[in-house]
Amino acid sequence: MTAVGSVARESVPAWSSASGESPPSVTVRGLVKRFGRRTALNGVDLAVRRGRITALVGPNAAGKSTLIKAILGLVKPDAGEVTVDGISVNGDPGYRTGIGYMPQAARFPENLTPRKVLAMLRDLRGPGAPVDTTLLDQLAIAGDLDRPLRVLSGGTRQKLNAAIAFLFRPSLLILDEPTAGLDPIASGVLKDHIVAAARAGATVVIASHVLSELQDLVSDVVFLLDGTVRFAGPLPQLRQETGELGLERAIARLMRERRV
Repeated sequence: MTAVGSVARESVPAWSSASGESPPSVTVRGLVKRFGRRTALNGVDLAVRRGRITALVGPNAAGKSTLIKAILGLVKPDAGEVTVDGISVNGDPGYRTGIGYMPQAARFPENLTPRKVLAMLRDLRGPGAPVDTTLLDQLAIAGDLDRPLRVLSGGTRQKLNAAIAFLFRPSLLILDEPTAGLDPIASGVLKDHIVAAARAGATVVIASHVLSELQDLVSDVVFLLDGTVRFAGPLPQLRQETGELGLERAIARLMRERRV
């Protein structure tokens, strides 16, 4: 992405490449999280492998957001463990430096400009942090870098959020409804960048309700229902088990057959 004053252009993202079969990037064991009387996660076991794009899908209140927040260390589980590259989430917070997160709606002070937001994030990361400006350039928001966030359209804000997620060349990308509000050109650019990141060895987790957006992207699918994992595996396995080629129809069949 861009530095505050200048844009350093690079042709491709520079994630570390992975070769051969790799250990899980994210491991979840026996994860339980309750909010009062409601159990959001109920004994979740999961392994997400690096170099692959994993779709995290399920209906509303299935536990997707809580699982994402547990991986990010934003909620503390009542039981179980989450590790990222072998580091416990509830231990050393340094693991977060390898994560790029794109929430549904990022919250920054409305008076700041995108350029100031980028500068703030780079200051927080400290000197010497690797910076990738490719996506910022490709999404063509240079003309909006000095306009306050409060006047930017939802689509432009989403482009900024996407660029921020890739800013420090993360080894783990967690993207929540990443194409929401993007025009077809911007959506295509982002999808290409996601694929390039995975091919270069990054782990990508995408949570989305728009399953048609995921079908041509994902390698693996994790289906959550009522706080438990009802399916986790490669997309071809999901198609074989459900007899459905389309991701949306396959998930709909799982919802009918595996609800308890």
